[in-house]
Amino acid sequence: MVKQPDKMHLLGYFVLSVIINSLGNALTVSINLGSALWTAASVNLAQTTPVSLSWWLFLSGAIVILTNIIILHHFQTKRIIGNLIFMVPFASLVGIFAHFLVRWGITSLPLSLRVFLDCLGVVLIAVAISLYQRVNWMLHPVDDLMQIIRFRFFKGNSTVAQLVTFTPPLIVIFVIFGLTHHLYAINIGTVFALLFQGTLVGLADQIIFPSLKHQNIADIPQVK
Repeated sequence: MVKQPDKMHLLGYFVLSVIINSLGNALTVSINLGSALWTAASVNLAQTTPVSLSWWLFLSGAIVILTNIIILHHFQTKRIIGNLIFMVPFASLVGIFAHFLVRWGITSLPLSLRVFLDCLGVVLIAVAISLYQRVNWMLHPVDDLMQIIRFRFFKGNSTVAQLVTFTPPLIVIFVIFGLTHHLYAINIGTVFALLFQGTLVGLADQIIFPSLKHQNIADIPQVK
């Protein structure tokens, strides 16, 4: 019988995951070689409408939370509060890390090194998603959507679930490009995340703290 981690260990994993995720996102933001797909979709919407980026990020998070409720067929107050709480330290840490990375001159590095660091940022994001999905205390709404889809429809397959989760922002980006013939915040980091982030989450489940198993997923009913 596998021993379940106690609350202190889970807390440690969770804090570590938030730090890793914030650092990974700060790398991709400060290097500016492509944003994550949901962020890129919000950037493109902000560039083509009078609504600001901050509002589009908030609105997309609210839409995802509503989508999660619909998929689960019931309202879970704890889950929604966790989604909202998660975004506060996460957003603050991303800003702090990005500020220091820019001050340290990361944008002046050779292009090849910046490409490597941008892809490393995506890898760190995947590792972090793996950790806090397994702890499953509170998640970013988009990562919660991926977790719900992963275990409700695809028997834990992170690669397929991540691709499905990326479908809505991809549709938004393609529609905006079709209307305006312009793209924003799309670069090698975006493509790398699209192709590999889901697979990297699954690999991290197996090799990063493999004794940590998914907690509290019984409230995600599977489709038989």
